[in-house]
Amino acid sequence: MQTLIASYARLVEKTDCSYLRYLHNNIAWQERLIGIKGARGIGKTTLLLQHIKLFFPDRSKAFYVSLDNIWFSTHTLTELVEYLYTRGANHIFLDEVHRYPTWTREIKNIYDSYPDINIVFTGSSLLEIVNAEADLSRRLRMYHMQGLSFREYLGLTGICELSPIPLREILSNHLQIASETTTRLKVLPLFEEYIKKGYYPFTLETADDVSYKQRVQNIITTAIDEDIPAIVEINYETLLKTKKLFSTLAQTVPFTPYITTLCETLSTTRNHVLHLMSLLERADLLRPLRSDSRKLKSVGKPDKILFNNTNLMTALTDNPDIGTMRESFLASMLCERNEIQYPPIGDLLVNGISLIEVGGRNKNYSQIANIENSYIAADEIETGFGNKIPLWLFGLLY
Repeated sequence: MQTLIASYARLVEKTDCSYLRYLHNNIAWQERLIGIKGARGIGKTTLLLQHIKLFFPDRSKAFYVSLDNIWFSTHTLTELVEYLYTRGANHIFLDEVHRYPTWTREIKNIYDSYPDINIVFTGSSLLEIVNAEADLSRRLRMYHMQGLSFREYLGLTGICELSPIPLREILSNHLQIASETTTRLKVLPLFEEYIKKGYYPFTLETADDVSYKQRVQNIITTAIDEDIPAIVEINYETLLKTKKLFSTLAQTVPFTPYITTLCETLSTTRNHVLHLMSLLERADLLRPLRSDSRKLKSVGKPDKILFNNTNLMTALTDNPDIGTMRESFLASMLCERNEIQYPPIGDLLVNGISLIEVGGRNKNYSQIANIENSYIAADEIETGFGNKIPLWLFGLLY
């Protein structure tokens, strides 16, 4: 126990609070049970530690622990909470809950048995709370955390502090917003840097592009080898096929997937390929698009496949397809606060209303001509005109 306490004190003390992620101010911290899920490496642990450091001057009132700690091989979470509660702690912050087999049942029991304790936990983006062994959904306020937006990347690196801008403002007032921003900084080279190595906060800790790519590759490996098996019953052969599928898609997306070809490549069945795609989607590695947003993620073939973020692509291939990069970026920025679908014309349908076609500086309106509420998100331009909007500007959404 003393080892856990010492580790908690040390981690909080060493936590840098100079920059807070977008989600911190959006969380209703007063709720008794809060869950934060998301991909590996995006800063969930840091978010918890920052909150403790900033809002608990008396550190004994709070406690942080990762549930993959070896201490839990011979002790239970319930034991820990009882020990802390009897010593005055009333806010428990639990990291990596998916690595603790009985986490749903024990958290439910703790919630019911200790009515004056607040619990905040983080876990893999694969977590399915409603279908878990003990249904927490009626008690839980759940958040899904994304990686750094372009706006956050500029703030974290100390380049420029910008406020988030709602989508409606970008669509209606992009010329003024872009003009004001580009007077403060040279945006295009910074955007190019972000596309390559800006989605994960550990960009500050990596000395060069090679080390950053290695960190991203490690995230992919850990998500497939450790996070998926921690939540889904899966055998070793299936894990190997999951990796092969992900690597194969890296060379071909975006595309309307030819399932038969993928079945032949992986020597498996159609249903198995769709199952693997669903796992990669839940792990925040792929972003399949569907024409009907109400379709269940695990049912049917997606209409188009993108990557969750552009840094995954640059980590896997030296020459990623530029069209894929642009669409993956736009989707990753829009998904935080908007519903996106695959439209019959154009690249993305947003909230069932706004149609966006993505391209380079010379992209014209031919594909979306005469369609109401249609826009072009154009790369390689600082400012736009009419319904042609700079692609980088969507990086200010959150």
